[in-house]
Amino acid sequence: MAESYDIALVRVDNRLVHGQILEAWVPYIEAECIMVVDDSSAADFFCETVIRMAVPSHIEVNICTVEDFASHYSFARGKGKKTIVLISNIADALRAHELGFQFDKLNIGNINHEEYRLCCSPSVFLCDTEIDDILKLLQARGVHVEIRRVPKEKAIDIRDALKEFCL
Repeated sequence: MAESYDIALVRVDNRLVHGQILEAWVPYIEAECIMVVDDSSAADFFCETVIRMAVPSHIEVNICTVEDFASHYSFARGKGKKTIVLISNIADALRAHELGFQFDKLNIGNINHEEYRLCCSPSVFLCDTEIDDILKLLQARGVHVEIRRVPKEKAIDIRDALKEFCL
């Protein structure tokens, strides 16, 4: 039987592995594994090497495409290695969900666009496409979406951030 992963956090953050993940989220969750789900990182040996070098050796790191992630990994609540899933953008989070990776909560930590339409927080700037993808996750799939950089920060419900904009 394939190894199972207990998904403790699904996060969209265009920086993927960085200080907030390693210094705040990993200890808070007591994560044993980080899954980097990003097509370009999975195809870039140098990028993959840098990510692996940044993560402490006692934490398992898997770097894979969205399709490989959704089809080749086994997930079970409360069983397996406590895992943080890092996805670089909302479109890929939606695609992973559509391909079978079921999650009911999505954390948005950092998204920056020069041509953003809505500033939700100091670190989250959304364009129209991302807003549409969030609405698909919220409405059709029942996913709770929050904005929160670090565990000690108060979470902002995305519905509140989008209320004046489109909900």
